[in-house]
Amino acid sequence: MSNGSGRLDGKVAVITGAASGIGAGTARVFVREGAKVVVADLQDDAGRLLVNELGDAARFTHCDVTSEDDIASAVDLAVDEFGRLDVMFNNAGIVGIVGKISEMPVDAWDNTMSILLRGVFLGTKHAARVMQEQGSGVIISTSSTAGILGGLGPHVYTAAKHGVIGLTKSVANELAPYGIRVNAISPGNTVTAMTAAVTTGDADNTADTEKSIAKGSPLGYAGVPDDIAAAALYLASDDSRYVSGHTLVVDAGQTTAGMTPQRFNTGPSRQFHEAGRVT
Repeated sequence: MSNGSGRLDGKVAVITGAASGIGAGTARVFVREGAKVVVADLQDDAGRLLVNELGDAARFTHCDVTSEDDIASAVDLAVDEFGRLDVMFNNAGIVGIVGKISEMPVDAWDNTMSILLRGVFLGTKHAARVMQEQGSGVIISTSSTAGILGGLGPHVYTAAKHGVIGLTKSVANELAPYGIRVNAISPGNTVTAMTAAVTTGDADNTADTEKSIAKGSPLGYAGVPDDIAAAALYLASDDSRYVSGHTLVVDAGQTTAGMTPQRFNTGPSRQFHEAGRVT
């Protein structure tokens, strides 16, 4: 894969939730821009298909982001195969449990929080152990507009995504002396299988999802994975060499222009896992 500008030449990245959606879009962009990429995901078939598409610049590893062993193995694979780790993109996520706070099962809360926040913690922890020795690196984590404002997502999703931003700021301060930058991205509604499952009830119905998102977008069109990948490319590249502890919001201005709240918290508690652990 070529036709890029070489903004990531010589860099090595691990991307969680990379088999589809935002993660897959970012993997393609990173490889196009010269990076080597470890595709880390639970979706084995989709992950291997993507690696076959990307060629020698990519490797796949089965990865449950709640498992410290799996995260450590993904980081170690990058170092073993490509010699270093320059970018850790903690992207994997689910919608998880939705419903009224008074009726929410504790185990479902814990499971959702584990994927959305523990997974970011583990990715950050194991990236840091490699990057500190190198004296350089970039850690990026996917938050959400639900991490900026309340009322845009389910309760636990909102709490976890706020937590991602808090962790990003805190760790950025610790790791700055090692030459490591730590940032987050907060996507608005983006056309992925996960948003399709929530919007239409069908993870494959991206066409109607795009129309629905476009109607609510201040710019009049829907965000797509490449829009978030472009933000990740900026934060991963030397173009953002003086940016750390920052949350880059990519939402067509929804969080400044106002947005109709999502209706996640009014019905019975239920879980959204249809699209896998991919934001």
